[in-house]
Amino acid sequence: MSKNHNDKRRDDQSEGNKFEEKVLYINRCSKVVKGGRKFSFSALILVGDGQGRIGFGFAKANELSDSIRKGGEAARKNMMTFETEGTTIPHEILVEWDGSKLLLKPARKGAGVIAGSKVRAVLELAGIKDIVAKSLGSTHPINQVKATFKALSLLRNRQKTLQARGVA
Repeated sequence: MSKNHNDKRRDDQSEGNKFEEKVLYINRCSKVVKGGRKFSFSALILVGDGQGRIGFGFAKANELSDSIRKGGEAARKNMMTFETEGTTIPHEILVEWDGSKLLLKPARKGAGVIAGSKVRAVLELAGIKDIVAKSLGSTHPINQVKATFKALSLLRNRQKTLQARGVA
C-alpha cells in the first residue's frame, strides 16, 4: 500500500540558509510473521532552497518518523546546483533513468510549471518558475525524481558552450 504525502517543513541549516523539506512519497511494506504483521516504511524526501539548490533522499526504517528523518539527512548530503537562464532552463533535454523518460523544455516568462506531480515538486523546490515537462515512461516516483535530477545535472550554460566551441 502506498500513499502520497505533501507535507512541508521549513528547516534552518547550520549556514543559515532556509531549506524547505517536502515528503514526496511514502511506501508501507508489511511482512507476516508468527505474531502478526510487521510494518516497515520507506520515504522519498526533497530538500531545496528555491534558488537553485536541491537534493533528494530515500530512506527505509521500521518507524515512519525515522524514515522521514533519515531521508531528510540523506537529501541534505546529496545537494546539487544546476544551470538556469532567468526563471527557466537554458535548453530542451530528454533523459532516461531506468524505466522513466523525461522531457524538459524551457518556457516563456509567466508560463508557470507545467509538469506532473513528482516532477513539479522537484522543479518548484529547485526554484524554476517557467518550464514544460512531460513524463514519457514509468510513473514510479523514485525513478521520476532521479530522472529529473539527471536532467538538471546535464543542463549546460549557453554562453559557456558557445565560448568552448569558439563561436562567441
